[in-house]
Parts: sequence; C-alpha cells; structure tokens
Amino acid sequence: MPLDSEVHVSNREPAPMKRSIVFVLLLAATPVVLSAAACDRQSKGAEDQGQTRPVLVASAHYAVSTQRREFAAVIRPRIETDLGFRVPGKVLKRLVDVGRKVKAGDVLATLDDTDLKLQKEQADAELAAANAAVLQSSADETRAATLRRDGWTAQAALDRARAAAQEARGRKERAARGVDLARNNLDYATLRADAPGVITATMIEPGQVVAAGAPAVRLARSGELEAAVAVPEGYVSEAQAGDAELYLWSSPSRIYHAKLRELSPSADPATRNFAARFSILDADPQIAIGMSATLAIANKDQAATLGVPLSAIYDDGRGASLWRVSADGRLELVQVTLRRFDSSTAIVSGPINEGDRIVILGVHKLDGGQRVRVVER
Repeated sequence: MPLDSEVHVSNREPAPMKRSIVFVLLLAATPVVLSAAACDRQSKGAEDQGQTRPVLVASAHYAVSTQRREFAAVIRPRIETDLGFRVPGKVLKRLVDVGRKVKAGDVLATLDDTDLKLQKEQADAELAAANAAVLQSSADETRAATLRRDGWTAQAALDRARAAAQEARGRKERAARGVDLARNNLDYATLRADAPGVITATMIEPGQVVAAGAPAVRLARSGELEAAVAVPEGYVSEAQAGDAELYLWSSPSRIYHAKLRELSPSADPATRNFAARFSILDADPQIAIGMSATLAIANKDQAATLGVPLSAIYDDGRGASLWRVSADGRLELVQVTLRRFDSSTAIVSGPINEGDRIVILGVHKLDGGQRVRVVER
C-alpha cells in the first residue's frame, strides 16, 4: 500500500502545472491579439472614413463686386470763423452763449471803451487845432500875395507864407485821418456778427483782457453742411472715386448723398489718416452741427471677381489656396491670389472656372487626392 500511494501521487501532480503554464501563456498573448485587432479596425475605419469624408462645397460664381467702407463722421459747417476784437482791451460784456443763433450785425460782446473815447476826443481836438492853423496860414498867404503884387514885400516872404499854408493843410488832413481811426477803434470795441449763423464756442469772459485779433467767439455760418471724416492712407484713391452716402446715428433710416469736396494733401502725423470733407448734397433741417454720422463709400470693381468665404482659404505656408473637387470626386489644391478681404468674404483670383466646386469648410483637415462626398450648401 505505501508504494501504491506514492506512485498515485506522482502521477497526478503534473496536470495542474501544465494547465497553469497554458493559462499564463494565453493571458500573455491576449493583449497582443486584442491590440492587433483594434489597430486593424482603426485602420479600416480610417480608410473607410477617408474614402467617404463629406465636405461642404459651393459653386464658384464670378460677379462685379462692390467694396463698401464705412467711416465715423461729424457734421460740420463749411465755413466756421473765429471772431475777435480788432483792438485790445478789457471785456465788458459777453452777450451770447454756445448754441445761440445770430443774425448779421448782432452784438456779440463789448470792451471797456473809456480809453478809446479819450482817444477820439484827442483826435477831435487835434483836428480843431489844425483847422485854426489852416485859417491863419491861408490868411497870411493871401496878405503876402497882395503885398507882393503891390511891390511892398519880397518874393521870399510870399514863398514862406505859401509853404506855411500848405503845411497847415497837410496837418489838417492828418488830423482828420486821426479822427477816422479813433472813430473806427471806438466802433471796434463792439464785436458784431458778420454773417447769420450759430455760436459754436466762446473763448472770453467779462473782465478778461484780450489782445487785438485774439479769438473771442466762434461762429458757424448758416448754409452748406459737411461731413468731416478721417480717411486711411491706403484708401485715398478709392475715397476720391467712390460714391458716398451718409446716415445719422440718430436717424439711420434716412440716407443722404455726399460728395468729396476737400482732401488734405498730408496725413496726420499721429494717426496717419487724411482729413476729408464731404458736402451733403440733400441736407435737410434734421441735420444739425455736431451730430454723429456714418459715411459709407462704395467702389465697384471694373471686372468680375470671385468671392469665397474666409473659411475656404487654406494656407500651408506656400500661399493662399482653395480645395477644388474634381469631376471624379477627388480633391485638388489650387493656388490663388488674395485681392482683398471683406467682413466675411475673401476676393480671390486664379485658375478657378465658373461653376467649380470649392470646399468652404474644414479645409485644414483635407489631403490632396482624397475622395470625398460632396454636400452642396
């Protein structure tokens, strides 16, 4: 019995060991098989997906396009003048405020005219003295001429009398001009509007001492109104040739026609923009000075152009391109030239024919020669 039991035990031990080895080998090989199967499924899925990738396309269409640019504008009068006193003095009164409508000849401000009145009185006194001197010298000249004719005096005495009379008449003329100047200066102490319009600024206050010619009041003359804008240096030629329209921010539904009247010959050193003035051709009373507006300038291309969405432009470092779907449903990359950009469209030129199908979405995920499924927009 002991020998049989030992032999029986030795015959049963190898079976569990074999099963363990086989299980370990199968367990080790399972990830490799699963990974290979997964890779095979991914490659097949990618291949199937590449062959049937849907793409959104649009047909190329050439047309005459209009380039439209908008600029912020301010309504300004065509003539706006800074008025000032023609004599120095102390401001006595300012009779107008900003926004006041005035007529030609209305008094805007006055100076203290005490000194100017004294100058006028002095000029009057000098004129009176000159008149007396003329009367005396004229009488002396007459007597000297009579005595010379009768032989009672020499010719030299007559010449002296004539010279004195001529000098007196000259002094009288000078005194008369002094009176006119003093009268004008006294009148210049009152600042008047030289044309009808509206006051847009005041630069003086009562009690202020001003110099002759210093700006005192700014007057915007009634009449033609304009839109003042700043044009970028790259758009100067288009602004000169384009059609301009204007609409007020307070009333965007009303469109006014405008025409370029003035363009600065030099750019602003800070903004590099050119100041421009557009005349409003059909202005109405609704437009007021200082209103904000938008000026739109439209330019039409001379030849038909192709416009594509910005999402259709593809650039792999060699320049702008478009993906074109060929007749057999494969992609081909076409180099194009960008002419300009709009808000959502790119204007291009190149070997694109009318009716070609252009991919307009997802262009960075495509490859040349790839077969696609077309989805029309």
